[in-house]
Amino acid sequence: MAQQQSSSSNPFDIDDKATRELWKKWQPGGQPEAKESPKSNGKDKSAFTLASFDPAAKPFAKGDKSENKVLIEQIAEQLDPLQQVFYADRRFKLLVILQGMDTSGKDGTARGVFGEMSPLGVRSVSWKAPTEIEKSHDYLWRIHSQVPGAGEIVIFNRSQYEDVLVPVVNQWIPPEQQQQRYEHINQFEKLLTDTGTVILKFMLHISKDEQRQRLQERLDDPAKHWKFEMGDIEVRKQWDQYQQAYEQLLPATHTLWAPWTIVPADSKTHRNLMIATITRAVLENLKLKFPEGDPQLTKFKVE
Repeated sequence: MAQQQSSSSNPFDIDDKATRELWKKWQPGGQPEAKESPKSNGKDKSAFTLASFDPAAKPFAKGDKSENKVLIEQIAEQLDPLQQVFYADRRFKLLVILQGMDTSGKDGTARGVFGEMSPLGVRSVSWKAPTEIEKSHDYLWRIHSQVPGAGEIVIFNRSQYEDVLVPVVNQWIPPEQQQQRYEHINQFEKLLTDTGTVILKFMLHISKDEQRQRLQERLDDPAKHWKFEMGDIEVRKQWDQYQQAYEQLLPATHTLWAPWTIVPADSKTHRNLMIATITRAVLENLKLKFPEGDPQLTKFKVE
């Protein structure tokens, strides 16, 4: 990882020490729930493994489910004025990346955490398989065209990390190109942060059994059939390969300028609470302010 930024310019060095230390435990290298796993036999115990992060954990919970739902609503209300001053300040841009397996809650997070924000200066982008035009360019071309502008908050539902997941799992690119793409993405994100973009990357970590239940719910409810695709079942068969791909990309692209947060997401309520809490803390740490108005306006009267 690169040299540490000064604390005055590091948006992730938040004032609340307890939250800051808890957050670090849920970043690659933290491994808060380290435990023996049958799949870890023969592996370097110091190596990063998703099995060390319990997807059912609730580290940011403040009470029972109903109490946490109230807290989410309160934080969502606080995020709205923060977004307004963020838009007016215009010194920064915010890119929120939501990455995870099918049914991990990317859409639900966008609604539950960012849905109360004013639509002015906030937008979301859902990434699908690249089109023929997009494939005719480098793989980051389409990503760069959608990053936030000054004062804007953009939520990515999936992201550039699909290009080091799908091709890796399906063995479409060799290991050398996989490593090259990690470096490309790190430098791309460094370019963004050097020009004023704050990047929050959340990996929504669910268990295989929880995914099974959520997929079945989509089948059992006709109103949710539109969410279900048979391709989801084919990807589910590759569960272990995707977990391994995440175990490779997370530590390789966890940087000081764009850190990853592993969000235990079996609980939808806790998932939203954790992401909302971290987002609020980072926005508050930016010390945002409204620009000074024209002094002459203080004496102006509307006829």
